[in-house]
Amino acid sequence: MEIKRIGSRPSRKGPVENFTGNVRIDPLFDPPAPARTYGGLVTFEPGARTAWHTHPLGQTLIVTAGCGWTQCWGEPKEEIRPGDVVWCPPNKKHWHGATATTAMSHIAIVEKLDGKAVDWMEKVSDDQYLG
Repeated sequence: MEIKRIGSRPSRKGPVENFTGNVRIDPLFDPPAPARTYGGLVTFEPGARTAWHTHPLGQTLIVTAGCGWTQCWGEPKEEIRPGDVVWCPPNKKHWHGATATTAMSHIAIVEKLDGKAVDWMEKVSDDQYLG
């Protein structure tokens, strides 16, 4: 058995090529193979968001604080709040982040398929974000 204490791994800034605005990622768990599931706590400052992306095996988001938005391609933007659990189906293009005025944090849980957990795409434009 291996025990990892939350907070024992360094936080990192969300890379500018995959995020707009200030985003902090705190790793929670990433067990060695053959396990495929990993998770992190992601905090978005107001106005911050992911780029459009997909996950080969889907993604679960558990909103822990604040107020945010999420949207699947071709569908309306939805508000998300603490206690909401969001399931993003495999290979469904989507984004998520804070609202324009309120920060938001969520736990993101994904599975890797052949070592890959996410396919990043273009950034969400301001018109898409605010629309």
